[in-house]
Amino acid sequence: MQVRPLSPEALAEHLAERIAALPPGAGGRLRVAVDGAPAAGTAGLADAAADRLRLLGRPVLRLSAGDFLRPASLRYEYGHEDPDSYYDGWLDTNALFREVFDPLEPGGSGRVLPSLWDPRADRATRAAPVPLPPGGVLLLDGPLLLGRWLPLDLSVHLRLSPAALARRTPAEDRWTLPAFARYEQEARPAETADLVVRADDQRRPALVIG
Repeated sequence: MQVRPLSPEALAEHLAERIAALPPGAGGRLRVAVDGAPAAGTAGLADAAADRLRLLGRPVLRLSAGDFLRPASLRYEYGHEDPDSYYDGWLDTNALFREVFDPLEPGGSGRVLPSLWDPRADRATRAAPVPLPPGGVLLLDGPLLLGRWLPLDLSVHLRLSPAALARRTPAEDRWTLPAFARYEQEARPAETADLVVRADDQRRPALVIG
């Protein structure tokens, strides 16, 4: 196994080129996820890769898993700081399938709901579905995405060492750390993702090769 240090810009360029080189997925579109703890910076990488894909002429729809959470009454059923609920019950996986992935299957409408739930206001976003044309790329980011049977054409995992994860997670969110430890044991994202990036140093991420 080799590790190739890159600048954040070069990593985004590499990811965009990797996506652009993929053959069309189901329904003629590509479905890509950038997975990792919030402290790993998944949104920044996904945004930068999306910008580069658009420069290559590819339609891109950027989604965040944070816009597909369950209502607070379900997320906090066992308290506001329950790691197992965070792991198993916060993300509305059924809604992701129904509103995002199923429309992109062969014969689907191609119209994707960009967001479902506003977790701060704790109400539906009332967003309207938007079309993703054939040849387009769905680019989703968020934590704990792998191991959920999402139909992905490419998965990227931004890995933080336990020490870096603890150091970079805000104090008010450290109750989530056991959920990420469980994720490492059960989902094994560093083994199952198509691309793995060591993200301990945000200024110098490193692509794992082989």
